[in-house]
Amino acid sequence: MSAREELLALTRQLKEHVAWLERGGVVGLPKGQQTAGTQPNRAAQPNRLAQPNRLAQPTAAVPESAGGLTGAAGLEQIREALGDCQRCKLRDKRTNIVYGVGNPDAPLVFVGEAPGADEDRTGEPFVGAAGQLLTKMIEAMGLGREDVYICNILKCRPPGNRNPEPDEIAECEPFLKRQLAAIRPRMIVALGKFAAQCLLRSDAPISRLRGSWYEYEGVPLMPTYHPAFLLRTPSAKREVWADLQQVMAELDRLGIARPKK
Repeated sequence: MSAREELLALTRQLKEHVAWLERGGVVGLPKGQQTAGTQPNRAAQPNRLAQPNRLAQPTAAVPESAGGLTGAAGLEQIREALGDCQRCKLRDKRTNIVYGVGNPDAPLVFVGEAPGADEDRTGEPFVGAAGQLLTKMIEAMGLGREDVYICNILKCRPPGNRNPEPDEIAECEPFLKRQLAAIRPRMIVALGKFAAQCLLRSDAPISRLRGSWYEYEGVPLMPTYHPAFLLRTPSAKREVWADLQQVMAELDRLGIARPKK
C-alpha cells in the first residue's frame, strides 16, 4: 500500500470512528474553541460514551492484527510471534506463559491484569479461586467460558502476585492489542484497576470507572471490579452484577445470542 493509500485509509477510519462516537452521544467542542489550554486530560478522563443503554453499533473493530489474520488463525500467529518471550524481567520468574483461552471469534472478551500462581502453573488464565468466580459470573450471564475469550494485560505472573509494573505492561500490551484485533469483539469487560486503566489510558480509580460505558478502539468497554477483589469484598458483588446486566442488555440489543446454560 502506498503512502497516499495509507493516508486515505486512515482518514476514512477516523471519519467512521467520529461518526460512531456521535451516534453514541459523544459531542466534541465546536471547531476553533479547543485550545492547548482547554484540552482535556486524556489520561485522567477516558472517553465515556453518553447514553450507555443506547450504544451505537461500532462501524469498525480494533485495528487489524499483523498479516490481517483474524479468529483462530490470527491468535495462533500472535502466539507464535510471542514465542518464548524474553522481553521483560518476568521471563526469569514464570513457569508458563499465560496467553488466553476461549472462543477465537467471541463477541465478548474479558481482560484481567495478570496471571496468578494457579495460572502460572497451568498456562491458562483465571483457573484459581478468582477464576472459578469469574466462571460463575459468566454462567450467570447465560454464557460459558467457551462462548467468550479470557486474557490478561500481562502474560506472565509477577512475583508474589504483586501489581504489574509500567515497563512490563509496555512490553505485553502490544500482544493484547493484537489479540483483540484478531478476535474483533463486539464488547470488552475490563476486570479491575490495571486492565481498565491500561485499555482506557486513565489513572482514575476503578471505583469511579466501573458501571459506565467507555470505548476502546471503537469497541464498547465496561470496566468492573476484578473477581479477586470480590473474594475479599463480597459486598461489591451487587455492583458487579449491575455492570454485567448492562453488558447482557447490550448483547441482547445487538442480537447476540446468549445460550441458556
